[in-house]
Parts: sequence; structure tokens; C-alpha cells
Amino acid sequence: MKTLPLLTAALLLSGSAAFAQDTHGAHFITNWDRNDDGIVTLAETTEKRGDVFTAFDADEDGKLSASEYDSFDEARAADQAGMQAEMGGMGQGKGKKGHGQGGMGQGNGQGMMNGNPEEAGMMRGFNDSDGDGLVSREEFMAKNPDWFAKMDRNGDGSVTVDDFGMNN
Repeated sequence: MKTLPLLTAALLLSGSAAFAQDTHGAHFITNWDRNDDGIVTLAETTEKRGDVFTAFDADEDGKLSASEYDSFDEARAADQAGMQAEMGGMGQGKGKKGHGQGGMGQGNGQGMMNGNPEEAGMMRGFNDSDGDGLVSREEFMAKNPDWFAKMDRNGDGSVTVDDFGMNN
């Protein structure tokens, strides 16, 4: 069984959540833009989501079990906490500790789904298409176009800081 230190996992997940739109957008673009052109494409999110899935599939069976998804949730929460610390403690927790539909381990539960499509696309409930409690690699990757479309708020086929409301 492979293990992945929480810090490495947080680095893979960087960009998945933050509270202030400008910091959030910049953080997401910085960490998901593979060629550093300031634009995140569907191909870039596909590649990165594949890396994220591989990082958390500890037993390498092609499925994220409940415990593996819990680790994923914890790493996302740690990334979010790091962003809050960088922002001087701004932000507020929403949701309860847990991992149910839309839950995220340490907060940002169901209430953030509509206002934060970047985070919503990583939630277990969004990715577990067949509702069996496991998220297969196929399920996780198949949801990428839907997730990307939610982030591409202006529908131009790319995600930039403009999609986060920074330059509006």
C-alpha cells in the first residue's frame, strides 16, 4: 500500500478551495494551470484530476473507498486552512464535520455547493455517480467535463481569473 504525506496531498489539491474570490481564483489558476499561461483548460483539469485520483487511491484498486475519500477530504481541508492562514484568518466554516453528501471533513458542507463550483466538483456526492459509496477512477474522470463547465462561468472554454469575478 502506498502512502502519501498530507503535505504532498495538499500540494496536489492546491487550488480546490478558498474563501476570498480574488485569492481563490489566483490560487486555483496557479495550481491547475499546467503550462503557466494563466488559462486552465479542460485538458489541464483532466490531467490534474487523474493525478489527484492516483494520489488518493492508496490501495491502487481503481476506486476511492470511504477511508481514501476521507483522506482526500482531510487534505482539501488542510489546503483550505492554509489558504485561510495566508489570507489572515478570513473566512467562515460551513457545514458539519463529516463526509456525507457535500461534506468536507472540517466544514464547507452542503451550503458551499452552489457558491463554490471548484470545491463542489471534488465532493464525494458529486463524483459517486452510481451512489455505491465508492468513487471509481471512471466516475471521477467522467465528472471532469461537468466540473469544468461549472467553473467556466463565461462559457469560453477556459477558466481564468475572470471566471472567479476578479476582473468584473
